[in-house]
Amino acid sequence: MTTQTASEFLNATKEGVLTLTLNRPEALNALTGTMLRGLAEAVTKAGRDKSVRVIVIAAAGRAFCAGADLGDVKKRMADKSFEHGDELRKSFNPLILALRRVEKPVVAVVQGTAAGAGASLALACDLKICSTDAKFLNAFSKVGLIPDSGLTWLLPRALGLSLALEHAWLAKPITAETALKFGLVNRVVPAEELPAAVGETLCSLFAVPPLSLALTKRAMNRSLEAPSLEDQMEHEAQLQSFLGKTKDHAEGISSFLEKRSPKFTGE
Repeated sequence: MTTQTASEFLNATKEGVLTLTLNRPEALNALTGTMLRGLAEAVTKAGRDKSVRVIVIAAAGRAFCAGADLGDVKKRMADKSFEHGDELRKSFNPLILALRRVEKPVVAVVQGTAAGAGASLALACDLKICSTDAKFLNAFSKVGLIPDSGLTWLLPRALGLSLALEHAWLAKPITAETALKFGLVNRVVPAEELPAAVGETLCSLFAVPPLSLALTKRAMNRSLEAPSLEDQMEHEAQLQSFLGKTKDHAEGISSFLEKRSPKFTGE
């Protein structure tokens, strides 16, 4: 196991799992610029590291993430050259894009509140496992802003336009139960069962060939913007041609016919 400690998040790799833990519990893990850029760099690096099979985004303390550190933002607003849009482009957006682009499963472990950009961070992950006390909150309207860090893209696709607008305009929290109902999250369990639920998910992911995981994510992401069904099916055919020649595909067929557990190598 390798472990590195940053001032605001923990970075640990063990048995193919990179765990990035938000580590500002006294501030409900509110996000600073250095924290965002460090997380984006770690996710991007993991995408190139063949020893990393799965990325987990977790948080210390009673909340997942309170969103942007408003105290930090207020200080920087004293500089008249400061612009919120520039801050999004420099710090927030690169992390969300890194999570969506990395072709490895990213699992969010959410307890307590995930607010604003913290909600974006959790929802941008591929799989979301939540405790029963988890909730997603969007209070941008209360400070005269709009949802950002990808929320205006994520929420209408998951909730539909009317519910997404209600959530954004009225800062109406989305409980873990409601999030599960609408497919925003994958699983909701009591807080004490979170570690076991995450472990079960990781075991299931490790049983799938890495290239299959990677290219399935690529194809699913692309499908959201594909111009037509015909175009998307052609993309599927191209990926399938590649995967059909891999050693893992041959192993999958052989193990099925031989009634044994497969041994996938990522080749």
